[in-house]
Amino acid sequence: MGHKHTDKKKKKSSVQLYKGTLEVTRSGMGFVISKAFGQDVLVRPNDFNTAMHGDTVLLKITRGGAVSGRAQGEVEAVIERKQTDFPGHIEMGDGFAFFIAEMARPMPDVYVSLAKLKGAEDKDRVIVRITDWGKNKKPQGAVIQVLDESDENDRVMKEILIENGFSIVFPDDVLLASSQLPELIPQKEIDIRKDFRRTLTFTIDPADARDFDDAISFSVLKNGLYEIGVHIADVSHYVEPGSVLDQEAYQRATSVYLPDRVNPMLPERISNELCSLRPDEDKLTFSALFSITAKAEVKDYWLGRTVIHSDHRFSYEDVQEIIEKKQGKYAKEILVLNDLAQRFRKQRIKKGAINFSSVEVRFNLDAKGKPVGIMVKESKASHQLIEEFMLLANRTVATHVSKIKLKKKPVPFPFRVHDTPDKEKLLPFIEFAKKYGHHFDTKSPEGIAASFNLMLEDVRGKPEQHVLEQLGIRTMAKAIYATENIGHYGLGFTNYCHFTSPIRRYPDVLTHRILQELLNEEIRVHKKLGEQCKHCSERERAAMDGERAANKYKQVEYMKDFVGDEFEGVISGVAAFGFWVETVEQKCEGLVSINSLMEYDDFRLIEGDYALVGRRSGRRFRMGDKVRIKIVSANLAKRQLDYEWVLTPTLSSKS
Repeated sequence: MGHKHTDKKKKKSSVQLYKGTLEVTRSGMGFVISKAFGQDVLVRPNDFNTAMHGDTVLLKITRGGAVSGRAQGEVEAVIERKQTDFPGHIEMGDGFAFFIAEMARPMPDVYVSLAKLKGAEDKDRVIVRITDWGKNKKPQGAVIQVLDESDENDRVMKEILIENGFSIVFPDDVLLASSQLPELIPQKEIDIRKDFRRTLTFTIDPADARDFDDAISFSVLKNGLYEIGVHIADVSHYVEPGSVLDQEAYQRATSVYLPDRVNPMLPERISNELCSLRPDEDKLTFSALFSITAKAEVKDYWLGRTVIHSDHRFSYEDVQEIIEKKQGKYAKEILVLNDLAQRFRKQRIKKGAINFSSVEVRFNLDAKGKPVGIMVKESKASHQLIEEFMLLANRTVATHVSKIKLKKKPVPFPFRVHDTPDKEKLLPFIEFAKKYGHHFDTKSPEGIAASFNLMLEDVRGKPEQHVLEQLGIRTMAKAIYATENIGHYGLGFTNYCHFTSPIRRYPDVLTHRILQELLNEEIRVHKKLGEQCKHCSERERAAMDGERAANKYKQVEYMKDFVGDEFEGVISGVAAFGFWVETVEQKCEGLVSINSLMEYDDFRLIEGDYALVGRRSGRRFRMGDKVRIKIVSANLAKRQLDYEWVLTPTLSSKS
């Protein structure tokens, strides 16, 4: 959860301290991973000094080092907690209670006073927040939620969020602050903004969305140009720097989207009510306004605060139908927007944006959250319409800011950056792609991007499409937030930032605040911006890990009903101990263990070929190959599927 802790005791300057992350093994032993020290340092449980698994700590070396074998150390102080909430159960004592955590790694029992049980009784499963470590360094806590024993899905989803450092409840002071925000927009606020309430405006979102943070307005200017507004919920109007709402939003830094719920960055009063751009309501927005020709040339833009009134709320499916049938509500405007978006898209790819096609899985859930079907989400024209206008707004804001200088230096700003591919990952991939007849120009990053696009175009619809896309994506760096603007390689943009989703991403809130200062010609140095960017990038990774874990759980839960059945699949990864297969229809990945292949041959991993090859038969299992598998087990606790390779497809089980 990234809670900051400062140790007020002054350190003796003679002792060198190293910053690192504590990793606790299942046996309870600790290791601090410290780049500054250069090797992992052993820390015994008595020397944790209240630190727990995943915490950022300051470490003192007590023995050994680079030359004399394994270094040992003690935690001097905790800088940042990874997690303060934990799942487990209550054990009642005489006039007090203890909380016993149910975690993969050992941690101390937590004392809970009777006043802080929140109605929990002996053996109840609960989530407890550690509130204090006391003078004797024994943790004390409070129950924040009693779990419903009968709702396994709810418990698991909450545990996944907590494991990744996200709080599942908002503190009372945060809820109080959000409830006290005024519903009505004062006239004096409207008077200082550009008024778009009479301009045709609508939102396009998933059918089940409630936090609409972007809207599009459309009008035709007297000179024949289209005036298109990208209007973004003005979260920074309601969430002021340093307020309890701001502190909580920063700690979370992102909403987390699990198959059956959203764990929001901001309380629902803000995310689904005050800031959500709902139809037929006046809303405060921060906008990027564009004058655009019919050939998608941007002639002019304006950035600033506005007030809008959405005329309609579309789902992506609604808009897709209008695009395909060329009729429906606001069809004329939507068809123009679609044409412009497709032109922007072509321009982007021509200029070096890498056109990976993304495949997302969605679950059909019953009333209890059990998956009864799996659908593959495709990126259709309706999604691309919104995507292209959001990219345009994000890029325009970043380009505008990049031109402003402070003492001849760029203004500190939370850019969204993406580095060029890692050479070490790229070279084996290029060798592999050659086997399918694809050649890469590696003389420049632009050449690599162009080669990627040629390959992606050529493999569309071919059996090897999936494997080359997946391996190609793995060669890519991860996009992060940073104050140093190195550009966005994957999108082919010199300047890029996140401006369009402040309800669900904290960097967008920072972008709005700094942009408004610059529009007011108040150039300030935000000293903590680098640290904030790093924190937001870390929380984004944690959210992605949580989303991946929850999806995996749902996939295993769905496939449990098909143990013993056979499916068509594609090999999605290889290792010395076996290969992974993703089923074609459900996109569910499981492992075929090397042990289950022993009856056929002795298989060895050939790394450069991404293949397991049989010594006697020469039979190969190569990434991207189609295979038939049988599901042999679905382990929900481990979120793991085990498959067996099927040599001859049958309807009956193999003996």
